Amino acid sequence: MGEKVVAGAFAPSDRQTYREKLTQCLNGLERLLSERRFDRPRNLMGLEIELNLAGADGMPRMRNAEVLQRIASRDFQTELGMFNLEVNILPHRLSGRVFDQLAEELRTGLAYAHRKAAEVDAGIVMIGILPTLGRDDVVSANLSDVDRYTLLNDQMAAARGEEFVLDIEGVERLVSTSASIAPESACTSVQLHLQVTPDRFSDVWNAAQAIASVQIALGANSPFLFGKELWRESRPPLFQQATDVRPPELRNQGVRPRTWFGERWISSAYELFEENVRYYPPLLPICDEEEPLRVLDEGGVPALAELVLHNGTVYRWNRPVYGLADGVPHLRVENRVLPAGPSVVDVIANAAFYYGLVRALADESRPLWTRLPFEAAAENFDAACRHGIEAELLWPRPGRSGGVAKVPAVDLVRDELLPLAAAGLDAWNIEPSDRDRYLGVIEERCRLRVNGASWQVDTYHRALEAGLEREGALAATTRRYGELMQAGEPVHTWPVGFPAP
Repeated sequence: MGEKVVAGAFAPSDRQTYREKLTQCLNGLERLLSERRFDRPRNLMGLEIELNLAGADGMPRMRNAEVLQRIASRDFQTELGMFNLEVNILPHRLSGRVFDQLAEELRTGLAYAHRKAAEVDAGIVMIGILPTLGRDDVVSANLSDVDRYTLLNDQMAAARGEEFVLDIEGVERLVSTSASIAPESACTSVQLHLQVTPDRFSDVWNAAQAIASVQIALGANSPFLFGKELWRESRPPLFQQATDVRPPELRNQGVRPRTWFGERWISSAYELFEENVRYYPPLLPICDEEEPLRVLDEGGVPALAELVLHNGTVYRWNRPVYGLADGVPHLRVENRVLPAGPSVVDVIANAAFYYGLVRALADESRPLWTRLPFEAAAENFDAACRHGIEAELLWPRPGRSGGVAKVPAVDLVRDELLPLAAAGLDAWNIEPSDRDRYLGVIEERCRLRVNGASWQVDTYHRALEAGLEREGALAATTRRYGELMQAGEPVHTWPVGFPAP
């Protein structure tokens, strides 16, 4: 959430006051939009990556406080679990050699963090879900010692009123319960930010929603949870269930989950913020002293603190973000679809593909979302999570005849979307060598049908065939993954299995 909050109990009046402040914030946002007070186009992007800590044995290490103390950099922060960290890359302008620059910054930062983690018998593993993570690792005692996590957990558990239930049926079935939101900490992701003008926001958000399934198909990297082989990208069902404060009766009534794909295309950023306020009870009713409408009346720009805080507790896969920089408001689309990893090159390739494709689709005169039903986009997201790079997706037929057809994701990317992504990167004025290098990684993934999830599954089964038990095979896979991740080559080049002794 990025907010400094202090743990404590809330009175009923706190929620009423907070709701009133949320309404004021929404009115303030509406005025800012109508008065065109937002920042001019600046082509700014940002990148955050959540990370895991694991030892040389491949097992999780609950030592983020010690590691962060040694890293001693504002670029690295806590995350929900004690085995999590997050690295934040400062905003960059989308142009020139930005992707090579990002890759170099990431390599340098992660290598430094890895060395510091080694001082406490840990290391950095950039992966969607750590395969060796067990039920006993994701308990409330292993939440990071930060007030906002304690408070969020307490409020969500109270809202739920009973244990959280995980029930994911994939290759195998996992059924588990938890008294806390701690299983959410198993999910580590990449967040891609893009600053946009209000007039541009809906086109960018709709484009990001439409291609979320493609991102997952290409980038799936989370096939295991608690020793079970589940979906190729198991983060979305895990995240939704681990944050689901609805008891069964509310689910049956159609109450929306706090983690969701959405239900329609939009025409403005305001719609998303308004939906968040209308549909979701506040979890953290902490009020700021600012009076947003008075600030506006006096010619200032409000921080809209309550709206920002509330927005951070609704987990859309493409989230609207309101922010201030040097006193000027701006809007961002935060893309939260991708898992972390496998390598730095893979992360940057995923980013290049996303930024290029979103730009191209947002520029189209006949937008994709006017030809693709939202229900099909949601169905695609589910299919991509289940099947990863082998997914088949519903996509508009070429020409003006209308309708959609099912097409293998890899064929869709190679035949239609990679050329669009290249055109989008050209529109951003990305250096052609950067464009070709990173989109080439995506093309090779499609050609070989290899991503992080497929490599993990194939290597795990190779370990089983060699005679290892399930836990040993998962640990061996995790150790080998860490070695290859550190070597830095893209995942489609990784050899399956283990080197000969």
